[in-house]
Amino acid sequence: MTKSLISEFVNYLTIEKGHSVNTIESYRRDVLKFFGFLGYTEGEIDINEFGTVGQKRIIDFLLHLRENNLSSASVARHLVSLKMFYKFLNTEGVINNNPLENIESPRLLRKLPDFLTMEEIDKLLTQPDKNNNLGIRDIAMLEVLYATGLRVSELISLKINDINMERGYIITFGKGSKERVVPFGRSAQEKLKIYLEESRHILVKGKGGDDLFVNRFGEKMTRQGFWKIIKRYAMLAGIKKEISPHTLRHSFATHLLERGADLRSVQQMLGHSDISTTQIYTHVVRERLKEIYNKHHPRA
Repeated sequence: MTKSLISEFVNYLTIEKGHSVNTIESYRRDVLKFFGFLGYTEGEIDINEFGTVGQKRIIDFLLHLRENNLSSASVARHLVSLKMFYKFLNTEGVINNNPLENIESPRLLRKLPDFLTMEEIDKLLTQPDKNNNLGIRDIAMLEVLYATGLRVSELISLKINDINMERGYIITFGKGSKERVVPFGRSAQEKLKIYLEESRHILVKGKGGDDLFVNRFGEKMTRQGFWKIIKRYAMLAGIKKEISPHTLRHSFATHLLERGADLRSVQQMLGHSDISTTQIYTHVVRERLKEIYNKHHPRA
């Protein structure tokens, strides 16, 4: 029955594919939505049903999603989920022919990521008060985030032992618990050293633990907590753009490419498994170059 099939699918995604908890939940939810479209609940449909569900029925489901005002990105994500599910069914011998094997995911007009200019980054990084422990912590977090392009979940999960101050690199665990090593520069190193030597032990309040960044109560920093911090400093800096921790990740990648970094290196530092994900930043850089040209060339 489907309930055990879904459990096996989740196990496949976890053990064979090494996907993160959030990714697995997204796949599971999308597949269950497809079951609902077929008219079945999770526990009703027999696994043999999938041998009779052809390509047309799957396309009808995707069109149904689009007609219900789902974005093209969401529809494409559902297709990716179904392709993974049918690949699993084929691998496990539940079906003999995969109806999605030759269907390409639609090329999407992806929204270019927002990023800060170098001038805006400079303004942002000068906002924390360097004369109190929270400000010292905040400048260290902002500097490390901009210097490494970490995801916010990776930043707040850092442990003290993940930092190699002498050699200037950070070990982090990204999506699917994949380890990667990311270098960080002199400025972030200096701010991090000040935080570790002067402020962290005061913020921890004797509670121990090895979390690198902690809140005012000495507990691990949360996503929401850091999001509020960066929003406040953006407002103080007079930055009008909608900003989030991910904006610094986008800025990191954009500024590296603007200054001549190769795409493969940026891909490795960002922890993208597919270089096509990183290639969106080349579009950002081209747009930026056009903007600079139009602004400064005398005959633009």
